[in-house]
Amino acid sequence: MATERGAIRTPDQRLRVFVSSTLRELESERKAVRTAIGRLRLAPVMFELGARPHPPRSLYRAYLDQSDVFVGIYWESYGWVAPGETVSGLEDEYNLADPRMPKLIYIKASEKRDERLRQLIDRIRSDDSVSYISFATDRQLSELVASDLATLLAERFDDSRTERPARHGEGKREPGDHLPPEPAPAMKPEPRARRTPGTAPVAMSELAPPELAPPELAPPEPPMLDPAPLNAARPIPPTYSPLIGRDHEVADVVDLLRDGSHRVITLVGPGGVGKSRLALEVLDRAKHDFADGGYFVPLENVLEPRLLLPTIAYALGVRDTGEVSLEQRLGIALADKRVLIALDNFEQIIEAGPTLVKLYAIAPSAQFLVTSRTVLRVRGERVYDVEGLGVVDDDASFDEARMAGSVQLFAARASAVRPDFTLDASNAETVARICATLQGLPLAIELAAARMRVLTPQGMLERLDKTLPLLVGASRDLPERQRTLRSTIEWSANLLGERERALLFDLSVFSLQFTLEAIEALGAERSWGGTELAGLDALVDNSLVRQHEVEGHPSYSMLVTVREYALEKLRETGQETAMRDAHARYYLQLAMRLGPELKGAGQVDALARLERERSNLRAAVRHLVYQGEHDSAADFAWNLLVFWWIGGFFGEVRIWMKELLDSGAAISERARAIARFYVLWMGMWQGPTQEVADGLEEVRRVFESLGDDDGTAVVLGTTAMTRAQIPGADRVEARAELTKAIEIFQRLGDGWGEAVAWVTMGRIDMVEGDNDAALEHYRHGAEVSQRTRDAFAITITEHHMARLLLFQNRLDEAEPAFVDAAYVSATLGHLEGAAYGIEGLCAIAAVRGQAERAGILAGAAQEMRKKSGMYDTPLFVYHQKYLEPLRKAFPELMRGAEERGGRMRASDVMRFALPPDKQEQAAAALAGK
Repeated sequence: MATERGAIRTPDQRLRVFVSSTLRELESERKAVRTAIGRLRLAPVMFELGARPHPPRSLYRAYLDQSDVFVGIYWESYGWVAPGETVSGLEDEYNLADPRMPKLIYIKASEKRDERLRQLIDRIRSDDSVSYISFATDRQLSELVASDLATLLAERFDDSRTERPARHGEGKREPGDHLPPEPAPAMKPEPRARRTPGTAPVAMSELAPPELAPPELAPPEPPMLDPAPLNAARPIPPTYSPLIGRDHEVADVVDLLRDGSHRVITLVGPGGVGKSRLALEVLDRAKHDFADGGYFVPLENVLEPRLLLPTIAYALGVRDTGEVSLEQRLGIALADKRVLIALDNFEQIIEAGPTLVKLYAIAPSAQFLVTSRTVLRVRGERVYDVEGLGVVDDDASFDEARMAGSVQLFAARASAVRPDFTLDASNAETVARICATLQGLPLAIELAAARMRVLTPQGMLERLDKTLPLLVGASRDLPERQRTLRSTIEWSANLLGERERALLFDLSVFSLQFTLEAIEALGAERSWGGTELAGLDALVDNSLVRQHEVEGHPSYSMLVTVREYALEKLRETGQETAMRDAHARYYLQLAMRLGPELKGAGQVDALARLERERSNLRAAVRHLVYQGEHDSAADFAWNLLVFWWIGGFFGEVRIWMKELLDSGAAISERARAIARFYVLWMGMWQGPTQEVADGLEEVRRVFESLGDDDGTAVVLGTTAMTRAQIPGADRVEARAELTKAIEIFQRLGDGWGEAVAWVTMGRIDMVEGDNDAALEHYRHGAEVSQRTRDAFAITITEHHMARLLLFQNRLDEAEPAFVDAAYVSATLGHLEGAAYGIEGLCAIAAVRGQAERAGILAGAAQEMRKKSGMYDTPLFVYHQKYLEPLRKAFPELMRGAEERGGRMRASDVMRFALPPDKQEQAAAALAGK
């Protein structure tokens, strides 16, 4: 019987993406997918939007018929089978989807999948019209969906331009492959085979005549790729609405960058004038002029000039683990890179101008786009003044008014909160007067437009005419435009309820983004406690707070100018210190709670949570140090030792701890010992000496006297590592220290510490030439790390063990260990560890005579080294000696292979290097790197 199908339409007729999955088990994943679809301005079709947990077949068929793309997310549950049906709604949705509709399938790894879901997935894998890929985390899924949809749209656009039928996957790459399109070649391109799901791309090799290729050579050849970008830990922030009224300014600044005469372009203007948004637009428009991309570095919560380089390194994905100076690492990463680096809110660290000039030499091909309220006055700077948006006189015509940038912005924001609002001849003059009153300041206009939910333009103008002059006159010590903006913010705040206003002021102690859990914790003793959600709704509605989703988790932020106003008001109440104390206490408790999770099976989740909170962790430690809460600051730093190490934040922590030591204040023995440890840690890597070892021994005695077994064991292992690197040092003593450390770690059940200690023991064995003992110790470490499921320890132990097996020519044993090291490192997003594993696989390929594969892996590993700023130390760069015979025998083949490997993205390297069962999860974790 035919069923009438109701139409679904979005107001702007965007492409619709139908999302199929079970609901409860994949709730966070569905949020991540919805966020990814929204970023591309597409419309998600998801049944929870209509609160229908078990929609009738006719309903989801109607939705399917009017959708453009099918996205399936599958994990463990097959889903509910309705009475009288033979399949679940999940499978029925897949069956009913139009065969011509592009299908993108995402499968979350699991070992306990429902049998019927397993059968469905097997059927999907055999369908060559479907693109499928595995994923591990919400973040990976969000990135994959956004990338796949963008690729799909690009393919369809290409198809339409050549008047070809829009058939998904025909003669092209599929979403999920994540390979950039081929550059237009001067000669006929090499044919590319269609990708079989689950395998790497395959093509014929033309690098060398068949008779020159080694007999065992049979690797797939990756397509020629665009040069890989730097390993950006932070993508350019998305912009959710078009930039209005700035076409002229964008063109001006892009032209200045293209001219290349100036190393620094500084966008100067008052707060709220739109410098940051302008910089983002310029970054997007100019990125194609910079072969290696653009990076946006927010400096909003950076208050110490010394933190400029660590902050830039973090944004570029360069880790500071202490082995060499951060300047050297940045020099490696940026040496030959043509990049545009945007530094936002530089006025907070204006004294760091000389450091920026120093970057000219570190990054000779880079240019810098800076936003600041004041001129930097450094060599190579070109200042560009940013004014308010255009306004018109009172006697302007309707056409003149509607063309003004300020009026266009007001109209766009007003219609967003009040869909029936239209700019016409009856209200254009009033809107133009509102914008002129607000002096064309974008933020002021947005705050005013947010009130259009309850006011008419005339009503708003009357209120502004009455209140704004009084508010502006109350702050005559500020420049006129800044007074206008501040007064607009105050006007918006005064229209809030008392609790909502108090919440706004209290939120000013947070840095960058913050979570609902953190807000609730701080509200325990505040007037707004218990009403957070209602208060946040009001602040978001009035554009004073912004809401985001990060990996499916809700978070909030405030613009710098709004935060400055709110912090000033909080200060006037005398409650700033109390709120900062509460903020620091919450993040100290978070550090104490998550610290143990950083060792063992919970490591990946704990790292992700701490990464999301990094800016607030920084603010909390800084407050504790400045307030003289030295014991708390030291505890904070000590509990997150593994986070600082994996994340590469040791240089920043060292700055805080050195401030603590140099403060001259009376601090406890334990706090001083922790601070000295972090300072000596850098010495252990960068210049191991007997003085460093003696200092660590003093720290260890303090921990022992306090009965701190964990601290004692950590410092024992660090001291032993230091001794092992000092020429002529007493390694007997180092072994004794490690033996004692292992005993303590075993007693405490600390698998992470024990595994690292076994590795250190093995390294001493290798220095002394006892490879059998070293292998035994590495295997002990590997067993412990696997038993405790500590991902980072697995990468360390597996790599050391694999390297020694390679040296002993035990290739069949070394290969799976290198694979594990590369795979687990990739799932952690740890590019450095992944590169070590790839170098090992490169050496194995070279020994086996697989010249092309070895060359590709060598070039890929070298590029990964540059991206992460890895330095070349003989201890780890061992694969080169295995390549030399092949370079001599097949110079052209090897040169071409290494060049091609150097153009591969890290995600594609994983697909090329790893076995099929590990390719997609590793590739997804490194997507975009």
